[in-house]
Amino acid sequence: MTLTTVVGTSGSGKTTFLNDVHKQHKCTYLRQYHNIRPYTMVSKIPNFDPTQLPFWDIYERENTCSSIRVGGTMAGTFTAGLSGGQRKLLLFELMYQRTLQQSQLLLVLDEPFAGVTDDFVPYIVERLSQMRKTHNILLVTNDHIATLTEIADNTIRVSAIDRTKVTINNKDVVDRETAILALSVGDEFEFAALSQQDLQFFWDVEIVGNGGILLTLAFVVISFVLFLITFWDSAETSAALVLIAGSNISFFVISPYLLSLCDWRNYMSEEAEALVHSSKGMNKCLKTILTLGLMFVISLLQYGVTQFIIQGDGLSGWDFWLAIFFDNASLQFPFICFGIYTQLPHQLVEMLSGAPFLFMIFFSTTYSPGSGMAVIKELRYLFARFYLFCMTPYVGMAMEGCPASDSSTLALLIITGCLSAFVFILFMASVHFSKKAQRKLFTKKIEALQDNADFKRLQLELYGVNQLRKLQHRSESFHTLDLTSSTMSFMNDSEHGSVVTSRSGSTGSDGSPTLSRSKSTGSLLPVYEI
Repeated sequence: MTLTTVVGTSGSGKTTFLNDVHKQHKCTYLRQYHNIRPYTMVSKIPNFDPTQLPFWDIYERENTCSSIRVGGTMAGTFTAGLSGGQRKLLLFELMYQRTLQQSQLLLVLDEPFAGVTDDFVPYIVERLSQMRKTHNILLVTNDHIATLTEIADNTIRVSAIDRTKVTINNKDVVDRETAILALSVGDEFEFAALSQQDLQFFWDVEIVGNGGILLTLAFVVISFVLFLITFWDSAETSAALVLIAGSNISFFVISPYLLSLCDWRNYMSEEAEALVHSSKGMNKCLKTILTLGLMFVISLLQYGVTQFIIQGDGLSGWDFWLAIFFDNASLQFPFICFGIYTQLPHQLVEMLSGAPFLFMIFFSTTYSPGSGMAVIKELRYLFARFYLFCMTPYVGMAMEGCPASDSSTLALLIITGCLSAFVFILFMASVHFSKKAQRKLFTKKIEALQDNADFKRLQLELYGVNQLRKLQHRSESFHTLDLTSSTMSFMNDSEHGSVVTSRSGSTGSDGSPTLSRSKSTGSLLPVYEI
């Protein structure tokens, strides 16, 4: 296989080049500053042997192997553990161990030497030499360039002067986008089926290891104790005010946890890119269940405290607890949706997720029943809080346009409580189809390159005949096309012969390689008849 280095001055776009390769191809990507949840116990990472780390003997001598955490800062909270350089070596070793059982992958590394002291350079070089035997490696480096040049097959130079072009092996200047497409060769890492280990890892990290859960529960208990003692013995006529207070408390006690979901999503997603765990989807699903469980507990506490504060039958019964839960959910679901299931930045997530709370104040008419402009106040039917007040003693009769029956009121409350989630699902469906259309355009762009002799020459320059031939055995041939005479002369050109000849192999029956599409990447690969 091949090892390709990307070099250039600071600010020339080396990392952007790797990011674009990653966007075009589902490669295994290790970023320069790769995030991993800092409260993760190193010993709890599944199918990982930390004793292979070059610094692990320190913790063995200190007898702290089972308690050492990854360390770092997440959501403003610092966790003691490994240093930045040690975390980088941890992820590098993790990638090495995970990829041992597979072959023909595309591994992308951004600055593998950055933040690592010189005494660990031989370890990194040795691991790279091992991985390149079975995988294609693309990496960026500003450090130890001479060392990498000795073992690299190709060098790509990017320039801040002209970002549309790159230089291949100090000879050919090619279009940047064409180079990215040509480099996107290799299979996607295949995760094993989900197992008990994956569930155990989530339990160890998010339930046992994450102190944020216990901190949130402590905040919840303290807040509702204060709610109880300060609203004790409230009159039943004050039921609406008590409900507003309880709902506000429920919203604010869980808000710190909900706001941390955005950071959690970013860290967890980068962990998946570095092969720490097997499924972003599974982790998002489990995190959603955990958050819903927390919402359930808080709503149950709110309901129970409300029963102690106001004595009477008006606010009791399972239906009223259900009403409280979905009223809270209507304001909290958006944090789950935008925080976990989008790639939006933190500030935008906070604004979009907080919008339903503001809209509820403006449009539900619960703060001033019957008020508002004739057309605008019709929007009250979209808010669960409106139906909750319709169920509340002494207030329901003042609410304008309440449903005729209690069962209809509860049904509409549940529907409007889930309305934000329904709208989000429709939005994400449209995004999915949009991305699918973009992928089709990308496929057409790849197909257009099958008649481009320069593209064929570029892939031969980067990978050579033998490696492209190996990759095509793992793909499904969709089209065959003879290389042009200019490409064949390129293979025999004395200027380039040292690159291609060293990787040359047998050709087809007519002496010409043909092209096939890689099943995993969509890249064009020469096919040789045997």
